[in-house]
Formats: sequence, C-alpha cells, structure tokens
Amino acid sequence: MGGTNHTAVTEFIFLGFPGTPSLQRMLFMMFLTVYLLSLVANTLIIVIVLMDPTLQTPMYIFLGNLSFLEIWYTTTTVPKLLATLLSKAVTISVASCITQYYFFFSMGATECILLAMMAYDRYVAICNPLRYSLLMSLQICLRCSAGSWIGGFIAPLPPTILITHLNFCGPQKINHFFCDADPIFKLSCSDTSLVEAVGYTCTSVVIFNSFLLTMSSYSNIVVTIIRLSSREARKKTFSTCASHLSIVTIYYGTIIFTYVRPPSKYNFTTRKVVSVFYCVITPLVNPLIYTLRNKDVKNAFRKFLQQKRFLLFRNRQEF
Repeated sequence: MGGTNHTAVTEFIFLGFPGTPSLQRMLFMMFLTVYLLSLVANTLIIVIVLMDPTLQTPMYIFLGNLSFLEIWYTTTTVPKLLATLLSKAVTISVASCITQYYFFFSMGATECILLAMMAYDRYVAICNPLRYSLLMSLQICLRCSAGSWIGGFIAPLPPTILITHLNFCGPQKINHFFCDADPIFKLSCSDTSLVEAVGYTCTSVVIFNSFLLTMSSYSNIVVTIIRLSSREARKKTFSTCASHLSIVTIYYGTIIFTYVRPPSKYNFTTRKVVSVFYCVITPLVNPLIYTLRNKDVKNAFRKFLQQKRFLLFRNRQEF
C-alpha cells in the first residue's frame, strides 16, 4: 500500500437499512415512536425516583442512574438511524464518527457495570439483610454509581485514542447506521490489528467481569432462596430481583452475541438487526419491565398521577 495513492477521507456515509421508500417510511415511524416512548418512560422513572421519598434507596437510585443512562445511550445512535431512513445519503465527519464510537461504548460499558452493581445490591439485600444498611449505605451507593460512570467512560479510551491515529482513505460507506467498531476498521487503510486487539480486550474485560459479578451475585441469591422454608417466602424474595434479572438476560444476550468474540467475518445485516434491538428496543423495555413488575414503582407512579390530577383540578377551580 505504500506505493499506492490514496485520497484522505474526511467524512463517512451511512448505508443504514436498504429497502423501498414505503418500507423506510414505516421503519422511520416505528423507530421514532419507540425512541420517543423510551425518552418519556425513562424520564418518568427518573422523576418518580427523585420525587418519591420511599424510593430513596440504593435499588432505586441505581434504577434512576440506569434510566438516565438509557436516555443518552439511545440518543447516541437513534437520531442518525432516523436520518438514514429519510435520506439516501447521511454523512458524518471522521471526528464525529470517532466521538460517536467513544460515547456509544462508554454508555455500554457503564450499563454493564451498573447492572453488576444492581445485582450486588440485590445480593446484599437478600443474602445479608441484617448488614444491608452497612454494606449498601446511601454513601456507598452513590460511590458505586459514580464508579460505574467513571469506569464506563475510561474503558473505551485506549481503543478510541488508537482509532484517532488510523488513516481512512476509502471507501467512505459505513455498512451500518452508527459508527460501530468493525465497520470503522473495515474502512481504514492502516494496520488495525493493534486497535482491534485492544478494543476486543477492553470490551471483553468489562463485559466478562461485570457478567461474572452479576452471575456470582445471582448464584448466591438462588442458593439463599432455595433454603427458604415456605414457598410464599421464596416467591416473594425472588420477585424483588425478577425485574433486574429480566433486564440482565436481555442486555447480555444481545451484546455477548455481538461483541464478545474475536474479529471475524460475519453478516453485517444480522449485526444491524441485533444492534437495533439493544440501541432502540432495550432502552424502552427496561423502564416498562420495572414499571410493570415492581410494586413500589407502580405505587409511586399512581401517587405521581394522583398528585398531577389534584394540581390540575385545583388550577381549574382557581380559574
């Protein structure tokens, strides 16, 4: 490649999802609806957690962090996805593409660590209830939350820094709807073996360590539940972590399928479909699971609606 002339690339073109105009309009309306519902649902959970004193506990503080994360996680990618469905040529500068890559993987790493912290919280609550207030105090909870964000934003720094030193000289087309790792590497005319190895290592370390902590916590929870004498007690105890376990299963199922494997040839279309699931669908599913399966959140939501109705009724009377 040293003797070949290359034109430096300053921007990329997203290919998005191919299809007829009618299909793309349908996908646009569907993704836009899910995106807006996700923003509303996660914002509502944050407001409820902040306003209801009964939810000022580590479990719900972590949930508020998770909802705040989901808002930015989906916003990192979905606007460009929507744009690719409305326009035949959606471009992004190389610098903006690398920035999107960094924030996407930062949010993903933060979510892995947050889910592990939430699993540990449930482990302490169920397996060490008498020491819960000591092991998971408000101060410790806030430190764990801050540590999740800091760790999540540090993890993708090494591969991101290496990507900034790559040369891009064509083609310009990214076979995706956002700047994912492998599509970027495919467009580089530099040797990407080092950045691929570093990126794969950083991703695997975060995912596997978070996954091991999560599974270790749930293994101890299961053992504790089995030892409970009554069936009703087992059911009640398991219900306190069922929502979180559902989210963990969905999230890790998709990201392990996508990212935890050495670089290899694969079907980009399959990857794009899976990416839609964790970029668009999961951020909406998470608050719905917690709202539908958690009694405390449902009660707080009813209380919130009653307060809004009361204020609306009082304002009408004043006028």
